[in-house]
This record gives sequence, structure tokens and C-alpha cells, in this order.
Amino acid sequence: MAGDAEEVGGSPGPSHRALSFDRRPLLVFWETTKACPLACRHCRADAQLAGGPDELSTAEGLALIDDLATLGSPRPILVLTGGDCLMRDDLVTLARHAHEAHLPVAVAPSVSPRLSAETLRALREVGVKSASLSLDGAGPGSHDTLRGIEGHFEATLEAIDLLVAEGLSTQVNTTVMPSNLEELADVAAIVAERGADVWEVFFLITTGRGSAIPSTTPRENEDVCRFLVDASRYGVTVRTVEAPFFRRVAQGAADGRVADGGPLYRRLSGRLAELLGPPRATPRVPSAATRDGKGIVFVGANGDVYPSGFLPLALGNVRETRLTEIYQRHPLLRSIRAAEFSGPCGRCVHANLCGGSRSRAFAAYGDALASDPGCLLVAEPLAVPGARVSPARPAVR
Repeated sequence: MAGDAEEVGGSPGPSHRALSFDRRPLLVFWETTKACPLACRHCRADAQLAGGPDELSTAEGLALIDDLATLGSPRPILVLTGGDCLMRDDLVTLARHAHEAHLPVAVAPSVSPRLSAETLRALREVGVKSASLSLDGAGPGSHDTLRGIEGHFEATLEAIDLLVAEGLSTQVNTTVMPSNLEELADVAAIVAERGADVWEVFFLITTGRGSAIPSTTPRENEDVCRFLVDASRYGVTVRTVEAPFFRRVAQGAADGRVADGGPLYRRLSGRLAELLGPPRATPRVPSAATRDGKGIVFVGANGDVYPSGFLPLALGNVRETRLTEIYQRHPLLRSIRAAEFSGPCGRCVHANLCGGSRSRAFAAYGDALASDPGCLLVAEPLAVPGARVSPARPAVR
């Protein structure tokens, strides 16, 4: 659970018009540690085998949780991530405290020997209801190569089955890269057939170890988003990370205003129908209009606060300033929430619903308020029928 994971659960609807994220985030991601036994090629965190000496202590973590609890209802969802959050010996203590403070808690562990039925039961007993795992290919050739461990693909399938069997709301995360584009339909089938509740698709940001991996093109992104709408019609909620333009595509599909997909879309959609048969449900795509810094905030292992885990621009530190104060008052986050963007993103009629990936803009231009080069409306403004970048709305800087 990460990035612009618009909602935990949910369905299409007008929620993006009703929800305001000026005072409280929807999702708070806490990188509890950088320790992780894996060495994934696309790791955002540059994870390491052992945690650093500057990681937040148990007492500091409890204080962070208490601060979030002051927001009242509806409280944000706290996602305990890493590295591998299971490398924290106090994880159950932290989860229990969050539950007692009435904060919904989710965990995002790595698939490693620490992930066991006993551990999951201990977390469930203290109020954890959701967990996510990563699956980045439809077979060992792609997944194991990326994860750097032979046999990790089969271990991941077993771990998904374990989460489902233990009664946790199960989310499978997949990062979209040129190397696995053609496997996405097969991954979607695995997610649906193994009984996962959510498929969260990450659109790669070139940060951390991911800097060495090429990005997908705007046209590929558009085709993948169209395919994801189709994939959500097989009983699995589909969300995206760093692809807020997915909401534009999903809304267009719901309104019957969607362009013909390209060859990639046709291949993926055709393959999905071949694997799972014709679609059998209405689309399940959340619509809360979040993005980096708007409904989303990230706390690093050392307490530094970022708009998201993919935007390496520190805004302060929870050891010095309360997270709630940073989120509510930092000028950059206020500008992000006000959609004060330059270029096409600042003039787009979808600026509130989408607003582009602030992380991708920063990675490309060093400016978190620039336009998102991964969006087709930025790269090719006339490529999407019915969508427009309005000259009537001036860019704000």
C-alpha cells in the first residue's frame, strides 16, 4: 500500500468531489526501517540488511501515532512499511498502539522467512486487517530477476495464499516497467485467481535503485490504465501509485468517453479475456482525488517527512515538528493541494481529479510543481478525445 493508493477499499463514485485533504491525509506511510533481506533492482528505499542507528525509536513511533490520533475521525490509515517492516522487533507493539488509538493499520512486509502464519496472527490480534505483498512478474524469469533471489516467485505466491488464508484483506503490488508490460494480464489473472482483494499497480519513478530502469512511455501508460479498468471488472479493486491520470481514464470509461486503445491495450485486454473469460462485474476503481502531498504523506525511517516515498524532498522531521503540523502548513504541500502547477498540469481540466504525479515531475525536472511527463495529455495534448488542457486556466507558480 503506497503512493497515490487512492483509498483502501471503495468503489467508483463522487468521492473525489466530497473529500478534502487540507487538514488530514487519507494515508500515512511510515518507513519503519530500511532493513530488508531483499535487494530489489527497483527499490525506492535503497534498503539494506540492517536498520540504521537514526531510525525512530519505539517511543518516537508511539508519539507519531499519538499525533495522528489527534486528527479525530475519520482518522488516516497508517501503513507500516519499509524496507521490511517485519525487521522491526517492536512491530506488534506499534500496531497495537495504533489500533488502541483508533487508527486503521496496514502492513507492507517483504516475502522473507519472517513472514509466517504466527506473525500474521499476532498482527491480526492487535488490529491489523490489511497487508500487501509485491509481485512484479507472471513467472520466475521476471519476478526473481528483479527481486534478486531464486525461488522468490513461488514464495510470493505461497505468501499471497497465506495472507488470504489468515483472513487479511490482501493487496498485491506490481511495478510497471518496460520489462514486464506484456505480463500484466497474466499477473492480473494470478491476483484474481488467488483471491486477493486489491491489485495496486505502481508506475515506476526513477528514484532510488529504480533510477537505472527506463520508464514506460506516456502512450504505454495510457494503454495500461485502460487495461486496468478492464482488469477491475473481475472482482478485484484496482488502484495505482504515481499514476493519478488513471482516475481520468477510469472516469472517461465510466462516462463512455474513452479513445480506442493502442496495440498494447488490445494485447493485454485480449490476453486477460483469454485467461479469465469475459468481464463479469462493474469496474472497481476508487476515485478519491489524492496525489503526493494531497491525502498522502510519507515518514522516512529517520523521521524525515516527504510528500510521498517517491519524492525525495524532505519537508521537516517528526523529531522536531509534529507530522500533522507539517502536513497542514508546509507551503509545498499547500501548493500541491491547491493544484498550483506549471505547464499543462496547471491548465488541465483534470487538475483536481488527477494533478499528475508530483514525484515524476520532480524526478524529471527537479520541480515538484512541474507537469507530469508520464501523462499522455502532457506529452500529446490532442491525443485523447474529449480531454483538454484549457488555455482559460493560467499556470500558477
